[in-house]
Amino acid sequence: MVSGERLKELAEKAYRIRRHVLEMTTAAGSGHPGGSLSCVDVITALYFHVMHHDPKNPSLPDRDRFVLSKGHAAPTLYAALAECGYFPVEELKNLRKFGSILQGHPDKNRVPGVENSSGSLGNGLAIANGMALAAKIDGRPYRVYALLGDGECQEGLIWEAAMFAAHYKIDNLTAIVDRNGLQIDGPTERVMSVEPFADKWRSFGWHVIEVDGHDIPAIIGACEEAKRVRGRPTVIIAHLIKGRGVSFMEWVAGFHGKTLSPKDLEKALAELDAWYEGLAA
Repeated sequence: MVSGERLKELAEKAYRIRRHVLEMTTAAGSGHPGGSLSCVDVITALYFHVMHHDPKNPSLPDRDRFVLSKGHAAPTLYAALAECGYFPVEELKNLRKFGSILQGHPDKNRVPGVENSSGSLGNGLAIANGMALAAKIDGRPYRVYALLGDGECQEGLIWEAAMFAAHYKIDNLTAIVDRNGLQIDGPTERVMSVEPFADKWRSFGWHVIEVDGHDIPAIIGACEEAKRVRGRPTVIIAHLIKGRGVSFMEWVAGFHGKTLSPKDLEKALAELDAWYEGLAA
C-alpha cells in the first residue's frame, strides 16, 4: 500500500518530468515527445518507488537495472535520472546539442545511471535477459526491468528474447510494454497488428499483468506482484496514452517525432500546470 503523501510526491515527480520532456525537446528542436510523455508514470514509479538504486553510486553491484529498449524515449529517462540526482537538472537543457552527454538516444558510456545504449529497436529485451540471467548465475538479488514499445514488439528479436526468458525461467525479469497503440506510421493495429497481445505473451510462457499505465499505484502493485512470481518472467502490459498530459498531443501519432513550437510549448506547460494543480488540490 502506498501512502497518500507518497502518491503526492510521485505525482509531483511525474509532473516535473513531463515539463522537462517538453522543454528539452522544444529547445532541441528535435526528439520524440509523444512516446516520452506516454511512459512518464511508469518510469516515475520505477525510479522513485520500485527500484533499488543509488545515484551516488551508479555502479552499485546489487542495484536494480532498468533497460530502455524504446530508446527514443530518452528524454523521460534523462529527466528521471536528473531528478534522482545522477547529474544536474541543468544538464537537461543540453539535449541533442553537440558535445552534450545527452544524445538523442542513450549512451551508457556517457550518461551516469544509463544501463544500455539503445536506439535500434528490438534489442532491449535480449539485453535485459543477459543482465537478469547473470544475476541468477551469480546469486545476486537484483531485478531487471525492461521498457518496450508496442510497435517495437513487431520485431522478431523481441519474441526470440521472450522464448529465451521463459525457457531459462528468468523470474527476476519484468518487461513493461508501453501499449499506447501508436507508432511513427500510425496505429500499431493498422501498421502490423500485435493482437491478441496478452495471449501471445502467455503462449510464450510469461506471467501477464495488464494495468492502466497512468495509475501509479497500479504500476507499483504490478511490480510487486511480479516479484512474487517464481519460475517464469513477467510482462506488464501498460495501457498508455501517447502525448499524455497535453490535450492536443494525446492520441496523435504525428507527435511521435515532432516537437512543439515555442508558442505551443507555452500552451502545453499551462495545461500541465493546471492539471497538476488539480491533482494537488
